[in-house]
Amino acid sequence: MDVEISHCNNIDYARIILSENKLNIKFAPNGTGKSTVSRAILHSVVGDTQSLNALLPFKLRASNPSNFIPSVRGAEIIREVMCFDEKYVSQFTFQPNELISNSFDIFIKTEAYSQTESEIEAMVMAIRQEFTNNNELELFITHLQELSGAFKLTSRGLSRASTGMRGLSGGNKLQHIPPGLEGYQPFIQSARNVEWIEWQTKGYENFSELSDDCCPFCTGNSHDKIEQIRKVSDEYDKAVIKNLVVIINAIEKLGEYFHDDARARLKEITTLQGGLEQRHEDYLLTIKRQTDSLLTLLNSLKILNSFSFEDGSNVRASLAAYRLDLQFFSELQSDRTKQIVDRLNASLDTLMAQAGQLQGKINIQRAGMNRLILKHMTDINTFLSYAGYRYQVDISGDGSECRLKLRHVDHEHHLSGGSQHLSYGERNAFAIVLFMYECLARKPDLIILDDPISSFDKNKKFAILEMLFRRNTGECLKNLTVLMLTHDVEPIIDTLKSVRQMFNNQVMASYLRYSAGIITELPIRESDIMTFAQICKAVTESNCDDLIKLIYLRRHYEIIDERGDAYQVLSNLFHRRAEPIDSREEVEDGAGYPKMDSVKLQIGCDTIAERISGFDYAKILEMVTTPDYIRALYQNCRTGYEKLQVFRLLEPEIDNRVIRKFINETYHIENEFICQLDPVRFDLIPEYVILECDKLLTTPFSSANDEIEQEIA
Repeated sequence: MDVEISHCNNIDYARIILSENKLNIKFAPNGTGKSTVSRAILHSVVGDTQSLNALLPFKLRASNPSNFIPSVRGAEIIREVMCFDEKYVSQFTFQPNELISNSFDIFIKTEAYSQTESEIEAMVMAIRQEFTNNNELELFITHLQELSGAFKLTSRGLSRASTGMRGLSGGNKLQHIPPGLEGYQPFIQSARNVEWIEWQTKGYENFSELSDDCCPFCTGNSHDKIEQIRKVSDEYDKAVIKNLVVIINAIEKLGEYFHDDARARLKEITTLQGGLEQRHEDYLLTIKRQTDSLLTLLNSLKILNSFSFEDGSNVRASLAAYRLDLQFFSELQSDRTKQIVDRLNASLDTLMAQAGQLQGKINIQRAGMNRLILKHMTDINTFLSYAGYRYQVDISGDGSECRLKLRHVDHEHHLSGGSQHLSYGERNAFAIVLFMYECLARKPDLIILDDPISSFDKNKKFAILEMLFRRNTGECLKNLTVLMLTHDVEPIIDTLKSVRQMFNNQVMASYLRYSAGIITELPIRESDIMTFAQICKAVTESNCDDLIKLIYLRRHYEIIDERGDAYQVLSNLFHRRAEPIDSREEVEDGAGYPKMDSVKLQIGCDTIAERISGFDYAKILEMVTTPDYIRALYQNCRTGYEKLQVFRLLEPEIDNRVIRKFINETYHIENEFICQLDPVRFDLIPEYVILECDKLLTTPFSSANDEIEQEIA
């Protein structure tokens, strides 16, 4: 797959080659345009033209006579892309009760799980279809919920604060209008009585004080009717009447579903002139309990699925428990209710005839689910342990409520979220691992990793690589098309050289060279990864300029800490000394180091001549002391690295301290790729690595030795 990117940020043109179903590592220094490559591909695939156009180079924003626009070609075959970058990490939020949203879909809902789930769904669908497009059943459930919701249970019975009890406690004043208010009957008994009560009450309370005699509604003389007007608000409370109307309506809607005697009793209770008596409350409690029990069964049947059955439960017995027996719902025993119950029970009987088959599928589903949970927990926790993190994860919860949760190894309880506990690096490590599982769930055509591990230390880098690419296909990103953009060469050294067998030729690596807006790609092979000794040998055997060969040779001696005669000769040569000195000897008072012994000088020259044929100190000294020659050589150098070496010979005055440090480190052996702190003084090995070694010493490790020997081989 070839992707061409044009006119995006600092990139005028780039051609990126992707090998499908492999890890494609693109190594490049910061500033090359790696993130631009990532964003350009992402915007192109998702069709975000606005974001893609926003990548227009700054140099074209003021003047763009050729009307260049950002473009990506070759990505048309990519239907979906997922990208791990700083934006992903910054948007990654740890939920209060789980590490990542949709834990169940990501970790459990595999193709195999979904297939079994579909087979179970097909079997239970007959019952659930009884609720589909069945308006009568839906209304029945709705009205039962309205009636049930009007009453709340307490340890002593019905709560007097519930809407139903508040509406019925004072009797039915809609039917039994208090004496003196009969004239208001058309309003009190109308369908809009609640609105009228609110209107009448507010009008009197808000405006009666403006006049003692003038009615705020009709402007007539209201002096003789003040008490009557006031009595409306004394007798009628809008909230109470509203609650009463709700109860009456709910019972009326359920009328034919109640037994004849039940309808008569409820009619009596809702039309009482006085308050509720204990016998009335007891009967309402019976209605509440039967209504709740029936609702529970109906709602359970409505959402019946594989998780309606507990682990290890007998499916036939569980289905039998869902049967609706009207003898337990005496107040709802009616022909109308029986019709609904009979249809549901018939569907249950049909399913119970397949109980054995259903039991088998549920057992398969649960066993697979438990295997996945154990596998994912083991994989993630092994990674965390190997990487030195003192956290573990659990995947726990009932059925589809399974959640990925975090805990510390020193604490048995789950932690709420993770942001307040995890460091920035720990969050990144979790984010990239969970990103991997999200990729496995969504199966994108291309996965982009934009500098995913550069900020981690050495052991954590490899632990992440191992987690992402070293397990079986389908359990990690192995054999998927992955583009890793990085400024860290270490993953390439690991995957192509150090432990190449572990990655089984699944890696394609290349170097992205940026020059004048153009990115060119140079493949990196195993043979390209060399020690400096190998590099020095190759250079000294090449046909390049002898001065270049001597620069490499001098650095080679520095690296192996060989300060013998040959090194002394080279050191004197690059310091432009016509009479060489010997820095190994004692410093003479006021005179510095003594002259180099002629015999040692000759031995040094002869040693160098063995590596560089025809070496002549005087001849090379003349080259080094001729600025024009050095400048010409600089222009003819093949690489930037050699240019810096030659440039350093000119001993220029460099005001830019950053550049000066970079040149000096390149010229000498001061950078981190060659030097390290003295391990005798600085114990740089993480404690958990030593503890792991201690543990290995207490167990048989022959198999571990065999594996290590195979990897070394």
